[in-house]
Amino acid sequence: MLGLKKLVLVDGNSIAYRAFFALPLLNNEKGVYTNAIYGFTTMVLKILEDEKPTHMLVAFDAGKTTFRHETYKEYKGKREKTPPELAEQLPVMRDLLKAFNIPLFEVENYEADDIIGTLSQKVANKDDYEVKIYTGDKDLLQLVTKNVLVSLTRKGITNVDTYDLSLVDEKYGITPMQIIDMKGLMGDSSDNIPGVPGVGEKTALKLLKQYESVEGVYHSIDEIAGKLKEKLQANHEQALMSKKLATIMLDAPVDLSLEDLILGDPHQETLTELFKELEFSSLLERIGSSDAVEQEEVEDLDVRVVSEVTEEMLESPAALVVEALDENYHQAEVIGLSIANKNGLYYLPTTVALESDLFKTWASDASKEKYIFNAKRAVVALGWQDVMLDGVIFDIQIASYLIDPSANSHEMADIAKRKKSLKVQSDEVIYGKGKKQHIPEQSNLSQHLGRKVAAIFDLKEELENELIDNSQQELFENLEMPLSVILGRMEMNGVSVDQEELKKMGESLVERLADMEKKIHHLAGTEFNINSPKQLGEVLFEKLNLPVIKKTKTGYSTSADVLEKLQDEHEMIPTILHYRQLGKLNSTYIEGLLKVIHKKTGKIHTIFNQAITQTGRLSSTEPNLQNIPIRLEEGRKIRHAFVPEKEKSFIFAADYSQIELRVLAHISQDENLKQAFINEMDVHKKTAMDVFGVEEDDVTDQMRRTAKAVNFGIVYGISDYGLSQNLGITRKEAKKFIDRYFQSYPGVKDYMESVVDEAREKGYVTTMLNRRRYLPELTSKNFNQRSFAERTAMNTPIQGSAADIIKKAMVDMAEALENENMTSKLLLQVHDELIFEVPEEELTQMKKLVPDVMEQAIKLDVPLLADVAYGETWYDAK
Repeated sequence: MLGLKKLVLVDGNSIAYRAFFALPLLNNEKGVYTNAIYGFTTMVLKILEDEKPTHMLVAFDAGKTTFRHETYKEYKGKREKTPPELAEQLPVMRDLLKAFNIPLFEVENYEADDIIGTLSQKVANKDDYEVKIYTGDKDLLQLVTKNVLVSLTRKGITNVDTYDLSLVDEKYGITPMQIIDMKGLMGDSSDNIPGVPGVGEKTALKLLKQYESVEGVYHSIDEIAGKLKEKLQANHEQALMSKKLATIMLDAPVDLSLEDLILGDPHQETLTELFKELEFSSLLERIGSSDAVEQEEVEDLDVRVVSEVTEEMLESPAALVVEALDENYHQAEVIGLSIANKNGLYYLPTTVALESDLFKTWASDASKEKYIFNAKRAVVALGWQDVMLDGVIFDIQIASYLIDPSANSHEMADIAKRKKSLKVQSDEVIYGKGKKQHIPEQSNLSQHLGRKVAAIFDLKEELENELIDNSQQELFENLEMPLSVILGRMEMNGVSVDQEELKKMGESLVERLADMEKKIHHLAGTEFNINSPKQLGEVLFEKLNLPVIKKTKTGYSTSADVLEKLQDEHEMIPTILHYRQLGKLNSTYIEGLLKVIHKKTGKIHTIFNQAITQTGRLSSTEPNLQNIPIRLEEGRKIRHAFVPEKEKSFIFAADYSQIELRVLAHISQDENLKQAFINEMDVHKKTAMDVFGVEEDDVTDQMRRTAKAVNFGIVYGISDYGLSQNLGITRKEAKKFIDRYFQSYPGVKDYMESVVDEAREKGYVTTMLNRRRYLPELTSKNFNQRSFAERTAMNTPIQGSAADIIKKAMVDMAEALENENMTSKLLLQVHDELIFEVPEEELTQMKKLVPDVMEQAIKLDVPLLADVAYGETWYDAK
């Protein structure tokens, strides 16, 4: 073989583990877990695409015991057993490698590292070979030479740092072979290599830079003083043994020649079938499969491209597609429309549709029934073109979301694929993405929109029947469908923003940050980059000698939870925490909000996501107006910039009081909790009385705060550990609080236990309005996943029912405003709060109407309570 040859060696077990823990637990329709397989496959594809190897091998560990266990029985002894969800995926990975025609190998009594070390040694000094090793294990850095590079996985799966001789030197200041000595001295907890207790990486590197090796350290032991000398002397044999354990074999019995590692062509048919079975449709194009949606010859449909709108094409019921290319469709233009009905498929160029009075009349006619995908987006896209959309009775996206909220995607192409409908290509395939995004020629565009609209028309009946079977038709028709139109109109309306006020806030924050920076530098006694975790860590833990709470692979952890634990250790820490909060406020919210103010309207038009969260809650993006941090006064002040659009109007806020606890009282039917709300007691004070065993007058503010944390913790299925972390108390104390809570509210305990049992039997939980959430992890053998599913089973009926109630209130308010012929507008929904713009003349009426409607949204066995407030800005409406 002429020219430079490239050998790629992959640490199979390491990459498989990394993939499993990097991705959420996924499974295909048959219930086969696929997350590790998917991550592993994307890494293999990236290697093939980026490296273009001539030779390749994936090495696996052959078993649990190796020759190293003869030296030290406890080698790797602390490793947890392979999760069964991962174990069942490993054989499929091997099948995939065989389909790729990539050699794989294992040797009894040896590890994958030894196979890789032996093979890399074979070509380490051959100038016509380049070797690249892929792993997540730093031990393999000892194999780096001028011709052997090691790519270490970083965050996720496919992000890697590639080490050559210079990078090893830059990171550690030692040679690759000295990695073995470093491990000998400091040990390796992941492999249970003991090393010298009390010697960490920093000390080990310092010793090696001076004495070169473990043997060199002991040869010069008399030059070392103090406790370090004592530690080294007491663990001489252990250090040598640890070095031996960390040494990768370079002459393992690997009966393979370089010819055996030549990379052949993949077995395309087998690979394609495996990808299809695993439902890796997004990867089919990358293997050049003719079955990829992106590559396949999709059926050409009889789509009539029209130059004039006629009654025939508008006959109802009809499916409608309104295509706006940009994700932020407030900024986008409609690029085309399509209609499907019993008469056929029609493609309407934008100008044909939007200049037709016949189309506009039909679009706004509520009696003309329309099926659609993402009605909200269509309402907004047409709204920006001054076309009103009404009469939408079925939304494919919302139906899919209600039927299975845990599905990975509710995009049109994915829904069609899941339902075995007409094949629809993904938008990314047709339009590209990023800088490559483009509008295709009309023949391709008309076919794409034709397939979409045909699939909508085809799927409507099937999805409708599934909703009926799930008892979700009322939820769909009376709540989610009308809500989609309401949300669309809220997005169109937007929220007025005082740009100058925002800019002033930003300038003020920048000045404060500069002052705080000077203060921090003064307290630290040195100047450094406060935003650099590395520099901050060095100042805190080396210069100031603060206790090290946690270390990461890259050094000292300076995360918020670490700094919070150090607040009493140095007066600089609270200032750093505040500095970070203000910095995020400025960059994320002040600067971020200024960037998304619409050029034409001067408003912010957030996008409400109706089909994302599994609890049914709405989320907000571009920008997220639900997450403005109001616990911090500086964050709360950002709401000063949100103002009424019209003069003599107010921002009017209404929020439910303790809605989740009221829902819990209703669902659990706990008499004590119900009576607390019925008698209008302070429920947190009532819980404090029960938990602490005191009379009402003896409840302190701290007791009430603790009781509040317990109340809301119970709603979220909190553990004694979680509560102890929230309150800064011991687990034993936290357990006592929880036990006393359940003694006071036995109905809540019965509910928590029964809902988990029922969910385990059915496979899902439901809200009061029959919203479902599937929880396959309830039967997982993995304790953490099973525990999470149990907490989710407890919480979802409560949180999901609260979400349903606020949505119902939005629908009822829209109807009430229309019936009363009022001009007040609903602007935002923020969790349990509704924000309106109200003209002065309607203020008195709204103060009565809003709480009346919200409190009657749904009938509970305890009263719903809505508090209202108003002011000249959102900040003042409190």
